[in-house]
Amino acid sequence: MAGIIYDSTKIKVYGNLVALCKYAGETREWCDALWQEILADRELYDEFMYFSRHNTLSDKMNCHGYTMIDLFIWEMDRYNLRHDTGKNTGECRKVDMVLHAFDTMARMKKNPEEYVRRLEEGRGNDKL
Repeated sequence: MAGIIYDSTKIKVYGNLVALCKYAGETREWCDALWQEILADRELYDEFMYFSRHNTLSDKMNCHGYTMIDLFIWEMDRYNLRHDTGKNTGECRKVDMVLHAFDTMARMKKNPEEYVRRLEEGRGNDKL
């Protein structure tokens, strides 16, 4: 067996994703679908690996002018609207918002026009 190199990085990253999804209350099916998206895009994989190691976004990815932090903030904004809080409370599930930001980035890279439109459409007077 000399000369065989085994890299368990992807197994560790996947294990981290599963743990985060479980903590966030996401289903295993949703988690596995996100994993497939992460595996299919090297840039998204690198960003998730950075997040796994540092518990923060490197924010190097960019899709049509939007970064992971932009998408995370958009997810927080959507959360606040759904829960009618007006601000980011202590009860919010930030891990879930980060995971959804990864999902949104994967979808945005496949269908940028749709997601740019969603990101740029206002919420009327509520936006203030």
